[in-house]
Amino acid sequence: MLFLAASSLDKISIGDAGIIALLGYATVFAGLILLMIVVTIVGKIFIASSKRTAAKTTATGTETAPAAVKADGPAAPGSAGELKLHDVEPKIAAMLMAIVADKMGKPLNELRFISIKEVK
Repeated sequence: MLFLAASSLDKISIGDAGIIALLGYATVFAGLILLMIVVTIVGKIFIASSKRTAAKTTATGTETAPAAVKADGPAAPGSAGELKLHDVEPKIAAMLMAIVADKMGKPLNELRFISIKEVK
C-alpha cells in the first residue's frame, strides 16, 4: 500500500499519509547519520596523517624555522627602515603595502610603514 499510483492519491487515509511521512523522515535522518559517520572517519584519518607527518619532521630534525622579518643586508636606497609585523605574514604585508602605494599613486620607496597589525 506504500507504493501508490497517481490516481489513488486522493483516496489516501490519514494513517497511510503518516506512515509515508515517517518513512520519509527516517530515510532523511538515516542519510544524515551516515554522512556524519563518513565525515568523522575522514576527519580522523586526516588528523592521524598530519600527526604522523609532524612526528616524522620532528624525528628527522627537518623542521624549518619561521621566516625572519629583518633583512640580512643593508636597506635598499629610499627604504624607510624596519617594519614591525604583528600576527601578519610577510607576504600579506607586502601585498598590503603594494596596494596602498598603488591607491595613493606614489612609489613604494617614498612611503613609510612603521607597523602592520591585523584588526579583528
